[in-house]
Amino acid sequence: MMNISMKKGIRAALALVCAGTLMVGASACGGSGSSSGGNDKVALLVSTLNNPFFVDLRDGAQAEAKKLNIDLQVSDAQNDSATQQNQAQNAQSQGAKAVIINPVDSDAAGPAVAPLLSAKLPVISVDRSVTGEDVNSHIASDNVAGGAQAADQLAKSISEKGKIIILQGTPGAASTRDRGKGFKDEIKKYPGITIAAEQTANFDRSQALDVATNLMQSNPDAVGIYAQNDEMALGAIQALGSKAGGDVKIFGFDGTDDGLKAVKSGKMVGTIAQQPKELGKKAVEAASKLIKGEKVQKTQSIEVKTVTKENVADFE
Repeated sequence: MMNISMKKGIRAALALVCAGTLMVGASACGGSGSSSGGNDKVALLVSTLNNPFFVDLRDGAQAEAKKLNIDLQVSDAQNDSATQQNQAQNAQSQGAKAVIINPVDSDAAGPAVAPLLSAKLPVISVDRSVTGEDVNSHIASDNVAGGAQAADQLAKSISEKGKIIILQGTPGAASTRDRGKGFKDEIKKYPGITIAAEQTANFDRSQALDVATNLMQSNPDAVGIYAQNDEMALGAIQALGSKAGGDVKIFGFDGTDDGLKAVKSGKMVGTIAQQPKELGKKAVEAASKLIKGEKVQKTQSIEVKTVTKENVADFE
C-alpha cells in the first residue's frame, strides 16, 4: 500500500512528464496549421490545384518552406476569385506574416490584396501578376517570350502557312494576356499564317476538348492549334483524334509531365517548359526575406525553354 506522500510524489512526477511532452509536441507541430514553435506563418493562395502545373508550384513552395522552417498554409481557390478574396482576408486574420498569391484573375486580385498591403503585410504574386496594386515582389516565367517561342515553332511545323486556332487561358489572368501577346506579335512575322479563331477554355483539359471540337468543325481547314497551356493542348489532342500531330499541329505551354509525353509521342509539336517548382521555391524564399525585413527583387523572371521531340528527353 502506498502512503499519501508517495502518491503525491508520483502525481507530481507524471505532471512534469506530461508538461514536457506537451512542450515538445507544440514545438514540433509548427508546420501543421499553426505558427507555434516560433515558425513564421505564410499563406499560399493557389488559383487551383486541379492542374498539374500548380500542384508542382505548391510542392516547390512546400519543400522550401520546410527547409526554411516556415509554416506554409496552402489554400485552393478552385478557380473562383471570390473564394480567393475570402482566403486573403482569412490569411490576415489568422496571423500570416506574408501572403503569396497565384491569382485566379489578375484584375480581381487587386481588391483582394489591397487590405493586406495597407496593413503592411508583405505580398508576393507568383506566376500571375496583380493588376493595380504594387506588391512587394512578382515572380513569374517570361510568358511573353514563351508565347513568341511557341509562335516560331508552330509556324515552322506548318511550313509557315495556313490557318491556326488559339485556345486561350482564363480571361483576366496575366499569363493569358502575356502568352497571347507574345504569340500574336511574333506570328505577325509570318504573312502566310492567319488566326482563324480563338476562344477561352480556361486552362482546362475537358473544356478544351469541347472548344477545340467546335472550333475545328467551324474551321475544318485549320492546320495548327496554339494552346496557352498543356492541359488545353491535351484536350485538343482528344478532340482531334488521329489528326493530332499529323493534319493538325498542336503546340502547348508549361512542360508538364503529360505534355512532355505528348511531345515525345508526336501528338504535340512542342511545349514551352516552365519551372513551376522553382516558382514556388522563389516565392517562399522572397516571403522569408520580407518577413525578416530584408530586400528582395521587385520582379524575378524565371527562364522558359522550347521543348520539341528533338530535345524532350532533356526535360523528362
